[in-house]
Amino acid sequence: MRCATWNVHRAKGSDGRVDPGRVVEAIDHSLTPLDIHVLALQEADGDCPPHAGIFDVHDIAARTKLEYVDDPALRWGPDSDGFLGTILFMSQSLQRMRADVIDLPGHCHRGAVSVEVTFDKRPLRLISTHLSLSQPLRIIQMRVIGQYLRRRPPMQTILLGDLNEWRPWGGLMLNRRLVGTAFRGPVCRSFPSTRPLLPLDRILTDAPGEVRELRAVASAEVALASDHLPLAAAVTVP
Repeated sequence: MRCATWNVHRAKGSDGRVDPGRVVEAIDHSLTPLDIHVLALQEADGDCPPHAGIFDVHDIAARTKLEYVDDPALRWGPDSDGFLGTILFMSQSLQRMRADVIDLPGHCHRGAVSVEVTFDKRPLRLISTHLSLSQPLRIIQMRVIGQYLRRRPPMQTILLGDLNEWRPWGGLMLNRRLVGTAFRGPVCRSFPSTRPLLPLDRILTDAPGEVRELRAVASAEVALASDHLPLAAAVTVP
């Protein structure tokens, strides 16, 4: 399964200009050619209530040939396109079985979107999230995600998004004893987009899967459109 994730910074580029169309063009030119099955966006709604949509999600869906996961249960409110800016697009080859929002504690309200699908007749769970800047809060947030996973049927889970974890090894927040499963994957510097130094964005999976071919999708167009670079990877689904 080919996955991509991108924190689009509410369409505010590295030059300080807000331009949603520039982000959509960057997705079209840099991510669509990768023939991805899953695209996860973070910070794709307004920062303040009512957290209104910023992008033409149907245009993104048409350009990427993916389906916008349009579910009222996965939106903050009627004006939103996602839950606090977390939006998923998926290939029609993925058959959706269940979708949930996981509320996460923090100084700023955070959340994760979980979608259970079948991929080539195999059950698979996708979780996209944007975690806190605070390390103690990230630990608590991953603990909450782990508690959610314990209540759901066992299946391979792919965790992708802006985890705001700068240490390559992930620290306590990814400890198996805390989360209940071992999320693993290579790291790649993605922030800031103009001179990537920190691996804040991740694509991870637990057993029996493996993350391969991880890379930051870098181009002048992408670096200008957001302060993060998108990540793309192939995830095995044995």
